[in-house]
Amino acid sequence: MPRALPWAAPPPATAVDLHGNGPPSHRLLTALRPGRVLAFAHPATPAVDGPAWRPDEHERERWCRLLRHYGIPADPTDLALDPPAGPSPAPGAVVLHPGAGSPARRWPTDRWAAVARRLLARGARVVVTGGPGEDALVARAAVPGAEPFPGGLPFPALSALVAGARAVVSGDTGIAHLAVAHATPSVTLFGPVAPGLWGPPRSRRHRVLWHPGPPGDPHADRPDGLLLRITPEDVLAALAELEDVPA
Repeated sequence: MPRALPWAAPPPATAVDLHGNGPPSHRLLTALRPGRVLAFAHPATPAVDGPAWRPDEHERERWCRLLRHYGIPADPTDLALDPPAGPSPAPGAVVLHPGAGSPARRWPTDRWAAVARRLLARGARVVVTGGPGEDALVARAAVPGAEPFPGGLPFPALSALVAGARAVVSGDTGIAHLAVAHATPSVTLFGPVAPGLWGPPRSRRHRVLWHPGPPGDPHADRPDGLLLRITPEDVLAALAELEDVPA
């Protein structure tokens, strides 16, 4: 958490706290002297008059509830994005995304490579993507025959890739939400955080893999134990279940 925000403009009319329920982030925003702050309440910052924080609430409902509290309509089921303007760089591919924001949510790359090999053996087109700084992960998972997209695709290209994919397989990270937004079939691997908090909506198009257990630290520096219980065979079986879903 920074000590100050690099804001040189006049005080904003509205500041929205998407970090959590404070109070450090509350104080950063109020230091900008905004017209109003939209945030969840915390007893240490009584000037913030937001709704109560619910730790067991799904993220979609949580942030829509925050907006509704302040009179802003928000529908947690309205998830669709407009189709991308440009063509997919790999239409019809199965997209594998081994990266995530922290090691706790990164499935081992040798398992990604095993999935890639099996899909290639079945005749699938396989693409391996990664975000900025994840080139090494992409290189280890992109076995011969797979198409690597290291370095982080620009968002329009990534959006087009996901929208035109046969399926997206990833950990609990942003590309999984992009697949939901484009109605692309997906398989998402969960570990430290339950899919009931961050997972996709119930749909024939989406599968979640998770072994229930005590919640872990999503920011830990090693893969979560529950995530490690997922096998390549589990992923391939979930993908097979998606084969009958209309494209």
